Order: sequence, then C-alpha cells, then structure tokens
Amino acid sequence: AQGVEDALKMLEGRWKLRILFHLFGGQVQRFSDLERAIPEVTQKMLAQQLRQLEKDGIVHRKVYAVVPPKVEYSLTEWGQSLCPALDALLKWAVARKEK
Repeated sequence: AQGVEDALKMLEGRWKLRILFHLFGGQVQRFSDLERAIPEVTQKMLAQQLRQLEKDGIVHRKVYAVVPPKVEYSLTEWGQSLCPALDALLKWAVARKEK
C-alpha cells in the first residue's frame, strides 16, 4: 500500500492531473500556455504545482536565456511513462458518461 500512497502523493493537488493532460503526448507548453489552458488556476498555484511536479521528476522545466524570460515545460521520460495510466483514466471517465 506504500507504493500507492507514494504515487497518489506525487499526483495530489487540484491542478496536477490537468497540467499533466496538457503536457500529454510530448507536448511542450510555456507557462502562459498552461495559464490559458487552465483559466481557473491562479499564477501562484500553477507555479507551485509545476515546481512540485518538477521536484518529483515528472515535469522538465527548460529556461531560455532571453529577454523576456522564456520557460517551457514538458514531461520527463519518466513522466511520459505515466501517459498510458492517464489515458486509461480518461477512458474510464468517458465510459461512465456513456452509461
């Protein structure tokens, strides 16, 4: 049960799964792209959730040395390995709606 606890702890947080869905399939998103894609999230909360996902090795943050600063987010290889589980979760949710 500890493995389940650890996995859930990495994904807990109101916005993490939504962030991951927007990075699904190798997509690269800038911070502003994610803000537009998830308009309900505050800048502070989005930054916090991205930092946690980065710390846990799920999301990669790439900073370009340009003015204004450009930062891109993508899934790490390990984060990308979560895609089949996210896809299954999406199919599970759709199946319920179809009943």
